[in-house]
Amino acid sequence: MKAIFISDTHLKSATDERYGQLLNFFNDIRDGKVKSLIDSAEAEGKATAVTDLFIVGDLFDFWFCNKDKIYPEFILIINKLIELQKSGIHIHLSEGNHDFFMKEYFHNVLGMEVFEEWADVKIDSLRALIAHGDTTDKNNFKYLLFRKFLRSRVFYHFQRFVPARIRWALANASSVASKQMTIEDGDVLVEKMLSFAVDKFQEDYDAVIVGHCHIPVLRHYTVAGKRKTFVALGDWINHYSFLYYENKNFILGYYRSR
Repeated sequence: MKAIFISDTHLKSATDERYGQLLNFFNDIRDGKVKSLIDSAEAEGKATAVTDLFIVGDLFDFWFCNKDKIYPEFILIINKLIELQKSGIHIHLSEGNHDFFMKEYFHNVLGMEVFEEWADVKIDSLRALIAHGDTTDKNNFKYLLFRKFLRSRVFYHFQRFVPARIRWALANASSVASKQMTIEDGDVLVEKMLSFAVDKFQEDYDAVIVGHCHIPVLRHYTVAGKRKTFVALGDWINHYSFLYYENKNFILGYYRSR
C-alpha cells in the first residue's frame, strides 16, 4: 500500500487559496508526483502510484448536503475525488466535527468508504486506529453533548427536510459553534491525543492517526519491543501538511504547488 493522509482542509469557497492548493495536490497525486513532493531529489524519478487516499475529517467547513442538493462550492473538489477514484485510488473519508452525515452521499452514491467514528484499519500488516480525533478529550462535556445532538437521528431528519439555503445556513452556524466549543491550545490538545494514543498502543495498535488539532506531529514509540507511531496530520490552513505511507514508513510532508 502507498497511502496519503490529510485532514482539516475546511473547504468553504472555491476561491480560497487552500481550495486551489488542494486541487493541485490531488492532481499531483493522480500524476504520481508524491515522492517528489517529499524529496526534491525524487523529482525526476519514476511516478509513484498512490493506492489509497485518507481524508481524516473536516474536508469541508460544513456539510449538511444530500445526494440531490450539493453545496455548489463543493462540486469542484468532489468531481476531483471522483476522478481520483476512477484512476484506481481508493478514497476513505472520516467524518469530522464540521462535516458529518456524509455516508448517504459519499458511500451510498459514490462508493467511497466513510468512517463515522473511529476506524480500525489494516495498513499492510500494521493495525491502525484512524479518526478525526475530536472525541479524544473526554473532559469537554459541553462539546461532546453538542456533538451527540448534531449527529442524532432527530437532527438528521430535521435538516434533510428544510430548504437547502436554510440547511446551509444552519450548517455554517453549527460550524461556528463547533469551533467555539473546541477552542483549545493546540499543544495541549496534542498532549491529550498523545496520551490517548499511548493507551491504544497497549491494545496492540501499531499506529494512531488523527486530525483536529491543526498541528502536524509525528512521533515514534517502542512498546513491548514493537515500533508504534502517532501522527497528528496538521491542516491545510497554515501548514498544508500531509502524511505519506509506504513499506511501514510514515513521512510528514508539506505541500506548496510549484
